[in-house]
Amino acid sequence: MRVFLTIVFGLIGVILLAGGIYLIALGGSPFIGFSGAALLVTAVFVLRRSDLARWIYAGFLILLAAWSLWESGYDWWALASRMGMFLILGLLLLLPFGARRRPGWTALAAVTVITGVGLLGSLATDPHDIKGALPDQIANADPDMGPPGGPQDWLAYGRTDFGQRFSPLDQITAQNVASLETAWTYQTGDLKQPEDTDETTYQATPIKVGNTLYLCTPHNWLVALDADTGAERWVYKADISPLSQRQHQTCRGVSYWPGDGGAAPAGPAAVLPADTDHPATPAVAADATPDVQCDTRLFMPTSDAHLLAIDPTTGALCPEFGDNGSLNLIHNMPFRQAGFYYSTSPPVIVGTTLVIGGAVNDNYDVNAPSGVIRAYDVRDGRLLWNWDSGNPDATAPFDVNDPTQVYTPSSPNSWAPLSADPGLGLVYVPMGNRTPDQLGMFRNEAEETYASSVVALDVATGQARWVQQFVHHDLWDMDTPAQPTLLDLDMPQGRVPALVVPTKQGDVYVLNRETGEPILPITERPAPQGTIPEDFAAPTQPVSALSFEPEPLTESKMWGATLVDQMLCRIQFRQLRYEGRYTPPSLQGTIVYPGNFGVFNWGGIAVDPRRQVMFGMPLQLAFTSRLVPAAEAEGATNSGEQGLNSNTGAPYAVEMGPFLSPIGVPCQQPPWGFVAGADLRTGEIAWKHRNGTTMDMTPLPIPLPLGMPGIGGPVVTGSGVVFLAAAVDNYLRAYDLTTGAELWRGRLPAGGQATPMTYLDSQGRQMVVLVAGGHGSIGTDLGDYVLAWRLPAGTGGN
Repeated sequence: MRVFLTIVFGLIGVILLAGGIYLIALGGSPFIGFSGAALLVTAVFVLRRSDLARWIYAGFLILLAAWSLWESGYDWWALASRMGMFLILGLLLLLPFGARRRPGWTALAAVTVITGVGLLGSLATDPHDIKGALPDQIANADPDMGPPGGPQDWLAYGRTDFGQRFSPLDQITAQNVASLETAWTYQTGDLKQPEDTDETTYQATPIKVGNTLYLCTPHNWLVALDADTGAERWVYKADISPLSQRQHQTCRGVSYWPGDGGAAPAGPAAVLPADTDHPATPAVAADATPDVQCDTRLFMPTSDAHLLAIDPTTGALCPEFGDNGSLNLIHNMPFRQAGFYYSTSPPVIVGTTLVIGGAVNDNYDVNAPSGVIRAYDVRDGRLLWNWDSGNPDATAPFDVNDPTQVYTPSSPNSWAPLSADPGLGLVYVPMGNRTPDQLGMFRNEAEETYASSVVALDVATGQARWVQQFVHHDLWDMDTPAQPTLLDLDMPQGRVPALVVPTKQGDVYVLNRETGEPILPITERPAPQGTIPEDFAAPTQPVSALSFEPEPLTESKMWGATLVDQMLCRIQFRQLRYEGRYTPPSLQGTIVYPGNFGVFNWGGIAVDPRRQVMFGMPLQLAFTSRLVPAAEAEGATNSGEQGLNSNTGAPYAVEMGPFLSPIGVPCQQPPWGFVAGADLRTGEIAWKHRNGTTMDMTPLPIPLPLGMPGIGGPVVTGSGVVFLAAAVDNYLRAYDLTTGAELWRGRLPAGGQATPMTYLDSQGRQMVVLVAGGHGSIGTDLGDYVLAWRLPAGTGGN
């Protein structure tokens, strides 16, 4: 035992002393080096069979506890990573190793027990938790806003084009939600292929029209299901080949056009040429006929840059739209690399005008397709207007047969869902950045104006009515990632038409959707300076009065399973450049925090328009980015969202990824994920609680409640019950909107990285539906499931 203890204490001591000395040289905490020295001295006295080893170690534990509390406060997860390993070593040291004197044993036992009990006591506290309550229903508030459609339906990605993700249905309540049971399960059969990109994901939110659900799969199968039973009505399979050069292989949803008797198109139009590159694939549907005339339509964008119009009844392509039901969205693009442009989000439809954006691969090539936003006639696919943020005034439709008319290369794009207010005649576009994201020297003045913003476009002309920018000269990939949410707010000056936009950096902007002016104040904050010689950083950056921005990182916020891997994270922290939010990219390597995964991402928020409050899932996860001279990156294979991407044509490539410890967990201490509620009239965050467990992310199924990251969105119901999956453990959860308390959780067969929806079936029963197929790049379990829950008979579910 004596030799074993000597080796254990000596080895850990050497590692901590060597790493601690290096950390001191970097300007870091000296205590880790001191810890290593204390263990080495202890090892020497263990080898000598001296009881002094225990006295020395008891004194070290007292100093360790004081240092840990000083650095992290009374926070279990922060304290455990500093003290846990040493308490276990203290217990080992209580074993006999030949010492003749015993007083040290008693002292060490007392110190180990006291510090251990004190550490366990921190489990009863959570310094990151905010307890509170959101206000009750606002008098005279509008109960449900948006396009026509009863509460039994879910007609658009966010239920309506207002993007609220709110349903007035109230059968499922806080009192009976625990009784939910599985109503049916369906498997699509669309699974990840070996040739697919890593980020092959199920992100679809179904829509419900009549008594049919419509949803798309990662490879753009459009599936129609009976809303009562989940029975398959038909499946349309687009002919989509796997392609690793796509950064994303996903489909978030489809759009529905109910038909309106053929109103006149909004403005001049150009006829599209035949789509000969990608001929349409027949539907797999009973009695489908290719020449059917579609009175109503479903529209699905595809990952090979097409837009398909499909008959909701038969699953057949609508031949009068485009070229036999298909539009090739590559028209008038300046560059056409396979897999560099596609749409992952459903278009928005106002009257007979369909507006669609698209994703452009980040950091692959300086010369990439345009991020142009385009409007088409829903009946025949004619181009009505095009708004290119790199050339914003030229909105008259281009001649699709004129090779000299091309959109601006690589201009800022919009990959998230759009929203619309038909009454104001505006479409709201969440804008991304111009590729390369971390290099600003290629941008023109218009691109600088519209990047990383929300833009209100006139539905009839495509002209920009207003823009509100959220990041100036974005060097961090801080795209506006989520669908803008529309509701009316009762403010002291009266009712105001509002638009709410969550951002990657954690700010939630509340704007007047008619004018773009702030409802909650926006201020400018000085930002870190100092870039590569070819670039510059904006001197200030905007900040919203409503913000979930995490506190800046410090060395003391580094984390690990033990102090050894925490030390390695501390060393990385000191080696990288970090001066707070918006620290510019560098050759040295920069910590980006909040990271480009985002405090909020495409899942966005849900609102209750009656109570005028929001529910969201804010994350706090640091990333790193490093600029790599082009000569050093020559021949590199593009890695998508994480790894090295070439930025072909630029002087620098970029290497990005999460800020992780050597064992693959975040270097910053938890929690990393929350649920939160805020009052949109005041900007007050009423409550915030950690969310998610380690259940499905470790070899042992242990549900440690660290507060885990995730991606996906919530849905709010009229009873104040909120449904959200999204976290990296495989659960659908229900929460109380008022307090954020978790009410119920249902186990999923795969990752739930999609946004749920709810509706009434033909029997008048409220259903909750979620697509569970996992997320390739965050490592959740993959699958192809569509699941529905409802209350059993006699519990309020009819």
